[in-house]
Amino acid sequence: MKLRKDAIVSIGHKPIVERIAVATGRLTMSSESKKAIQNGQVQKGDVLEASTIAAIQAAKETHRSIPHCHPIPLESCTVEWDWDSDDLVCLVSVSAHWKTGVEMEALCAVSTGLLCALDMVKSIEKDDNGQYPNTEIHGIRVVSKKKANGQV
Repeated sequence: MKLRKDAIVSIGHKPIVERIAVATGRLTMSSESKKAIQNGQVQKGDVLEASTIAAIQAAKETHRSIPHCHPIPLESCTVEWDWDSDDLVCLVSVSAHWKTGVEMEALCAVSTGLLCALDMVKSIEKDDNGQYPNTEIHGIRVVSKKKANGQV
């Protein structure tokens, strides 16, 4: 295997423009977990509040987890939660005026927000064998990305 010496991709030549990315994902869980979240009865606390904070932190720190991501001075990160049956749906929008896109930041935020929610309800989700057979994080994807001039 040949080692690369230019592991950091150069973005110095790119112009600074506004960039926006939206990502989404889902956590399928039991009706019991859904009710516990909605009624504020999760032992670890407010699931949506904690998961929102986790998502925002993840967006800001994406470059620490994904080696080829550059540190980006984010200007906004909004996290929205909704229900689709027993699926908790996370939608994150991230924006910045910078030289590279922010889709990885949006994806990282969604993933971490959903992981935080799962961590907080896992005691409810666990079956008699200590497993999570019906709990699943899925559907994580970029919904849209654009530059200020409308280009992707």
